[in-house]
Amino acid sequence: MTTLPTRVEVRAEMVASVHTIVGAVGQSVDVGEILVIVESMKMEIPILAEVAGQIVEIAVSPGDVIHEGDLIAVVDHRP
Repeated sequence: MTTLPTRVEVRAEMVASVHTIVGAVGQSVDVGEILVIVESMKMEIPILAEVAGQIVEIAVSPGDVIHEGDLIAVVDHRP
C-alpha cells in the first residue's frame, strides 16, 4: 500500500515582519528546521518545519508584514 504525500501548511501565529527566508522550494527539511525568520517586537523568531518533507511553497518575501493565520510555507510531508 502506497501512502500519498500530505501537504502541511505553516501559518503565522502573530503579526510580524518577514526578516529572512532560510528554506527554499525543493529543499528537504526535518522536523524543527528553520524555514523563515520573522521579526516581532524587535525579536527575531524562527518559523520551524512541523513535519519532515520537502518545501513546495514559500508564500512570503523579506519585508512582508504577516498577520495571524497567513500562509508562510507549505511542506509536502512524506512519512
